[in-house]
Amino acid sequence: MSKKDLPKIAISIGDLNGVGIEIALKSHKQISKYCNPIYCINKKMLEKASKLLNLKIPKDFKTHSIKGDFKIEAGKVSKKAGSFSYKSFTQAIDLAAKKEVSAIVTLPINKESWSKANITYKGHTEVLRDYFKKNAIMMLGCEKMFVALFTEHIALKDVAKKIKQKKLTQFLIDFYNSVKKENIAVLALNPHASDNGVLGNEEIGISKAIKKTNKILGNEIFKGPMVPDTIFSPMSRKKYTHYVAMYHDQGLAPLKALYFDQSINVSLNLPIIRTSVDHGTAFDIAYKKNRELNCKSYINAIKEAIKLNKTTIE
Repeated sequence: MSKKDLPKIAISIGDLNGVGIEIALKSHKQISKYCNPIYCINKKMLEKASKLLNLKIPKDFKTHSIKGDFKIEAGKVSKKAGSFSYKSFTQAIDLAAKKEVSAIVTLPINKESWSKANITYKGHTEVLRDYFKKNAIMMLGCEKMFVALFTEHIALKDVAKKIKQKKLTQFLIDFYNSVKKENIAVLALNPHASDNGVLGNEEIGISKAIKKTNKILGNEIFKGPMVPDTIFSPMSRKKYTHYVAMYHDQGLAPLKALYFDQSINVSLNLPIIRTSVDHGTAFDIAYKKNRELNCKSYINAIKEAIKLNKTTIE
């Protein structure tokens, strides 16, 4: 396949006070073997970042300019950096929505910086959900293990109130239609899956949602509710590669303990393809010298976006 035939992918550059731009610059040569990346950043900010990093800008580093000019301050929560990262992301969405690119890949944003910029969204997935008026599903992981989150960035005290049978049933249906897997573990909310109601009653609704979903799909796709503290054991991971967690840390703590360096974030149930790195802005190491920077999650996100694009075309 010639270079011009490779898929175009829009890269949302993330928070410029973090490690995203360094990852993009250092990985450009490698990812250009798989796709034609289009970076949502203006040349002035790109030049500022490359100078601070002492990295040359590749000649074929194609940008899609957006408005914004500010001082890059390594590791700092910043209103201007937050606003710029949001503009970069929405531009990437627009390019995908207009079919000018095959997919978008996002580098990390800082939620506090978004808040300082008066952006009400808590993250990428919420923006996508609102933009497309679809129930976007957040799934994170790698080939060995993927975890979908029924609830995402909400306080732990609010999780139980969000577990409603009807909503969970629709979530499970949408998730199956997105991944087409035959054996998916659904986690209980409470310890020991509540021990038949001794430790809570949320498992009743979860169990009913699983049964109804399987009936609608005509197959025993979803299993559970599974005991959360044993479902990620080595033996269980031989049975399952896909999981549904009731809340953020329930699914992501074991995932990141096992596969932090290689897992990615995938947005499902949308009319576009979006993948992302599965890590934050790493403000503590941004723009610092004499340290290693792991780009594997970003490269995996690019590869997954290309893979999903091929599946969609086929």
